[in-house]
Amino acid sequence: MLAVAHVLGLLLAAFAATCVLPIGCSLWYGDHAWSAFLVSAAIALAVGLALAGVTYRFRRELKPRDGFLLVTLAWLVLPAAAALPLLLALPDLSFTGAFFEAMSGLTTTGSTVLNGLDTLAPTLNFWRALLHWIGGLGIIVMALAILPLLGIGGMQLYKGQAPGVKNERLAPRITETARHLWLVYALLTAAGIVGLKLCGMGWFDAVCHAFSAVSLGGFSTHDRSIAFFGSPAIEFVLMVLMVVGALNFARHFVALRELSLETYKKDPEARAILLLLAGSVLGIAALLQFHEVYPGFLPALRAAAFNVISQATTSGLTTQDTSLWPVFAPYWMLFLSSILCSTGSAGGGIRMFRALLLVRQTGRELKLLIHPAAMAPVRIGGRTIPESVGQAVLAFIFLYLATALLLTFGMLLTGMDFPAAFAAVVASINNTAHGFGPPGAVHNFHDLAAAQVWICTAAMLLGRLEVFSVVVLLRPEFWRK
Repeated sequence: MLAVAHVLGLLLAAFAATCVLPIGCSLWYGDHAWSAFLVSAAIALAVGLALAGVTYRFRRELKPRDGFLLVTLAWLVLPAAAALPLLLALPDLSFTGAFFEAMSGLTTTGSTVLNGLDTLAPTLNFWRALLHWIGGLGIIVMALAILPLLGIGGMQLYKGQAPGVKNERLAPRITETARHLWLVYALLTAAGIVGLKLCGMGWFDAVCHAFSAVSLGGFSTHDRSIAFFGSPAIEFVLMVLMVVGALNFARHFVALRELSLETYKKDPEARAILLLLAGSVLGIAALLQFHEVYPGFLPALRAAAFNVISQATTSGLTTQDTSLWPVFAPYWMLFLSSILCSTGSAGGGIRMFRALLLVRQTGRELKLLIHPAAMAPVRIGGRTIPESVGQAVLAFIFLYLATALLLTFGMLLTGMDFPAAFAAVVASINNTAHGFGPPGAVHNFHDLAAAQVWICTAAMLLGRLEVFSVVVLLRPEFWRK
């Protein structure tokens, strides 16, 4: 425990350095928010160094199970540190609201308790977007790269929770893999910024929305989100960024290294993601056309393409109030957010690999009912999946569904109606932005009771850490030596 506390102190001290960028932004725009970030950085640095110093003599190579504790504590402590500037700069914001906003940012969920984003200090909007970018891949990748340099192995985090590096090794050493993925992440972000600028966004909005789209977050600098711009070109660039963010980042690195798209053709997840997205966009566009929600098929296709891709990839940027669509559409998009993203992406939910495995496992069981003596291994992408992996996936999906159900009942206990409670919990555990209410509603979380906000905050944490990493800490065996 003390060895974990030592590493946690170092992470907190390192996180204080992220305040440098918003301080620079504040000085550039002259919005006077720099003092809140300076004080917050000083507090985070002092607490982090003090914790690391007090526990210095207990430092050691962490055991694999220490990774689960470290990751969970990090995703509690860092949002608390990220909430400090919001608390200091927005006196009317409660700690509950500030912590929710910070957790929503770092988990790339994108739900918000803030109103008046158009008039919010630019530095605060930049901070929210930066939290998305850091949370998408940044915290884990930086930790994997930095901890070995401090004599602390990074493999524990690799096993505990590493959304951008899990299941893919690009180099013999974990630090090299981290650097490769960090490079890809930075290049895609830079390309997104330039693309949005060329399409008519100002530099500030381009940076914030590129950060949000690549990380599959949902924060915008405007209350109307992407509808504020009314630009098909901007929507197209963001759609590309969101689809890219939903695919395995290791595939992006291989594609850039080889200057070839062949790696995507070999990826069963990528094929399933793109086919499911294309079918869903066309299907919902046809549904909107049938119900005459828009004056023609092309406007319906434009609205469906952006909002289906955004919700399915767990981003949550919006151009339409989809609660006004036929009820099938928002619920289908909520379902897509549960399964669509790749295992090696910044997205959330069950992930496409697990969904494919569940489908193949079901087919195998049906085949064995007909031919009990048949040899029917489960294969994905030409690879035979071990029985142990299938069992682990089934256990994860059960735990995911059970957690969502329990949290929904928790919301119902607060007096909330079922559609709103169910949608809020599922969206939160999938780390996709949700305008509070039934699926598709545009209202934010500002007026919710504190208990409801904390339940959604817990759902975001559980979803980002894929449930197991947190629930395993509740097992008595975990704490036995």
